[in-house]
Parts: sequence; C-alpha cells; structure tokens
Amino acid sequence: MKVQLKLEYISFLLLGILAFARTEYSWWWFAGLFLAPDISMLGYAVNDKVGAFLYNLFHHFGVAVIVYLLGISFALPYLQMTGAILFSHSAFDRILGYGLKYQDSFQHTHLGKIGKNKDQTL
Repeated sequence: MKVQLKLEYISFLLLGILAFARTEYSWWWFAGLFLAPDISMLGYAVNDKVGAFLYNLFHHFGVAVIVYLLGISFALPYLQMTGAILFSHSAFDRILGYGLKYQDSFQHTHLGKIGKNKDQTL
C-alpha cells in the first residue's frame, strides 16, 4: 500500500506541475515559492493545536484545489499559481511521508509517525 500511495502522490505532483505550467508565471516563481507553505509550521511556536491547524490548512489538497479554481473563475493568475504551488508542495510532502498533522504532536500524521522515534508508539 505504501508504494501505491507514493505513486499516487507522484502523479499529484505531476498534476500540480502541469497546473502551474498553465499559468503565465515564470518557473522561478515555482522554485522560489515551493517551500513557502512550510512557513505554516511557525504555528507550532504557539502550541501543537495551532500548529496542526495552520500546517493542515496550507497542506490540504482541497484548499489548494479551491484556491486554483478561484483563480480560474475570477481570472486571477496569482491565485492559480498559489493553488498549483500548494498542491505540488503538499504532494511532495506526502511523497516524503509527511502527512496532515494530528493535534497531539508534529510527529503524529495521517500517514503514520515521522521523526527519529517513529517506531515508538504514540
């Protein structure tokens, strides 16, 4: 199942790249902003609940698709670009095993536990 999920997320990454290609923006924007959604991890400086909420908001495929579609609907290329980057970044994170976060800790994700002590139970 793990291989199947990775293949699915690789296809999502390719889809996000294709969505970005449909925008009028240079690939420098894609490269420069690709890691920007990780700024949402600053929420963990407040507490795990806020951190998980912000992280999940900026790493949710549905949010990315809505932002992209709003960009198309209202002819706002910067929203299309933002949605494509959010989608691509989220897919890339999933390929690496970083899933949406539970509120108890950053290491507890919907794809399993991450980090040095990932073999220990939560």
